[in-house]
Amino acid sequence: MRLKKKIKGLLVAATTKEIDPFLHFYKQPSSGLGTWELLITGPGLTATTYHLTKYLAYNKPPLVVMAGIAGCFDPQFPLGTVVAIKKDRVADEGVFEEGQLKTLVEMGLVKKDQFPFRNGWLQNNSELLSTIHLKKVSSITVNQVTATKKNAAIYSKTFQAVTESMEGAALHYICLMEQIPFLQLRAISNYVGERNKKKWNFANAIGNLNNELMNLLKKL
Repeated sequence: MRLKKKIKGLLVAATTKEIDPFLHFYKQPSSGLGTWELLITGPGLTATTYHLTKYLAYNKPPLVVMAGIAGCFDPQFPLGTVVAIKKDRVADEGVFEEGQLKTLVEMGLVKKDQFPFRNGWLQNNSELLSTIHLKKVSSITVNQVTATKKNAAIYSKTFQAVTESMEGAALHYICLMEQIPFLQLRAISNYVGERNKKKWNFANAIGNLNNELMNLLKKL
């Protein structure tokens, strides 16, 4: 009987494109990364929640790492910068009322410190997060990419987050609930609200993301 190799963790991504350089490197016998399982969820909160929950129903990895690209609210972060997410939340759960966004917490539907939330956020308090060299920032997760400067300004004012993705809060919520250590890495590909894709830089973001991902997984 063949024994299943002990895995170092689960790598999660919304699309293969975002981690394609890593996949090519990982296939090499000399990669030195150990054994990692891979989960491609598809983009968005719903797909990520379903596939990650289904995986964890039958497996309990020692660590879950999510890697992907993100939009950025803060122009002080150059395109291509890779960051680690210290806290995340779903930003578009709530109501727009009189030009302002009211969250579920502000509507009284969720208590701000109701587990797994802390002050309304899904915080990664893993000791592992403090050991990596990447800048730690806050992020929001949305169901629809923010396509106007007006909405970008509302999210920025409300949450004061640095990045925006479509999957991150699902990772944080599920792993906190299941008490599994996790990391979320994001590379900045564009600025939120800027729809001129000629100003976006997917190639640089993906390249930098995968370099950081490979370096991180070598150390784990």
